[in-house]
Amino acid sequence: MSISAAFRARAKPLARAFTSRAVDGFVGGVGNTPLIRLEKLSRLTGCDIVAKSELQNPGGSVKDRAALGVVRDAEQRGLLKPGGTVVEGTAGNTGIGLAHVCRARGYRCVIFMPNTQSQEKIDLLRMLGAEVYPVPAVAYEDPKNYNHLARDFAKDLPNAIWTDQFDNTANAEAHYRSTGPEIWEQTQGKVDAFICATGTGGTLAGVGRALKEKSDGRTQVWLADPPGSVLASYVSSGGKLKERSGGSITEGIGQGRITNNLGTFVKQLDGALHIPDQKTIAMLYELLDTEGLYLGASSALNVVAAVELAQKLGPGKTIATILCDGAYRYQSRLFSKKWLKAKGLEDSVPEHLQKYAVLD
Repeated sequence: MSISAAFRARAKPLARAFTSRAVDGFVGGVGNTPLIRLEKLSRLTGCDIVAKSELQNPGGSVKDRAALGVVRDAEQRGLLKPGGTVVEGTAGNTGIGLAHVCRARGYRCVIFMPNTQSQEKIDLLRMLGAEVYPVPAVAYEDPKNYNHLARDFAKDLPNAIWTDQFDNTANAEAHYRSTGPEIWEQTQGKVDAFICATGTGGTLAGVGRALKEKSDGRTQVWLADPPGSVLASYVSSGGKLKERSGGSITEGIGQGRITNNLGTFVKQLDGALHIPDQKTIAMLYELLDTEGLYLGASSALNVVAAVELAQKLGPGKTIATILCDGAYRYQSRLFSKKWLKAKGLEDSVPEHLQKYAVLD
């Protein structure tokens, strides 16, 4: 049996299970996303390259899971009561997930975010009823960092929580209880490796922990890292944390420290890959052209990493990753000729794919 035929045979029973019943509201719709086999890349590598399509969560991103997880945790611990306020510092998608959850559960939502984020994200947050405070992007050590401003804002309010997505391990726990087990079931326990980028560390740590436990340590778990982040060097150096420098076109991933979420799992990582922006952009356009997938840059980076890991591990393996969100929140940048040129990335798009860069 061919690799693709074997994957389809394994996936058929599960596909029926995901469409068998209605769910209750926005909250019920979070999770149970499809696992998509990337056909061309699977053929090229001789592996099954499979991607968890988290853009099909009802809020449009992987962060719906973390948003719901931290709010539920606060409710269960009695920290958030009806009519309360949810405050977060976020580069965008966690805020969007929280805004959706707050609308569904009757909370006020307040978001602090770096003013470097796309206008699409800011506009969407406001359309969802969130109060948005874009602030200058400064290092985490600076007291005016958006995370610290969110924390201080919540301190002064009654019946309010700062969800603290970076260091609140309810984030990773949500992925341990849902995303990881779903990937395991959807591959029928035949996932050889999982790789993704990390910002808060919640997805990588939660999924990684679940897959390591279910496979008795057989499944490898790797970190993918963009330029400007120190995490790949931290893993490859055996735990030496260097000073952060430079930056990336990707939003919401990369880090200059080990968050509490990542800290729950970082010592169990099997390795890390550094992925340049040039490869990310090329893959983003390639996936649109060959797979019909309209993805954000972090999703494209994850796929590049999955392909490179497949090449490292050899044919016949199943490599899983995450499609974090779609391109709709970034299209004014990623598909703009002017923006690509300003970033020195216009030559990263293969000539036959430049037709997709339709914005001036």
